[in-house]
Amino acid sequence: MTKADIVSEIAKKTGVEKTQIQTIVEAFMEEVKGSLEKEENVYLRGFGSFIIKKRAEKVARNISKNTTITIPAHNIPAFKPAKSFASKISK
Repeated sequence: MTKADIVSEIAKKTGVEKTQIQTIVEAFMEEVKGSLEKEENVYLRGFGSFIIKKRAEKVARNISKNTTITIPAHNIPAFKPAKSFASKISK
C-alpha cells in the first residue's frame, strides 16, 4: 500500500477531499520525522511506536579490498508494533 492508496482509502471512509487528507498525512509524517530527528520517540497507543535504535560502533570487512573498516556508532529509526496490533497480524 502506498501513500496515495492510504489517502484514497481515508477519503472514501471519511468523505473528505483527497487534497485535505494528503495534507494531513504528509503533516503527520513530517511530525514523526521531526520528532525522531530530535531523538524523541513517538508512541501511538494501540498501533505502535516509532523509536530510535542506537547501533554501537563495530568493525567490518571490505571484502573487495580485503581491509577492515570501522563503522561508527549511529542511530536508526525503527517501528515497534503494539502487542494488540502484532497479535492480529501473527494469526
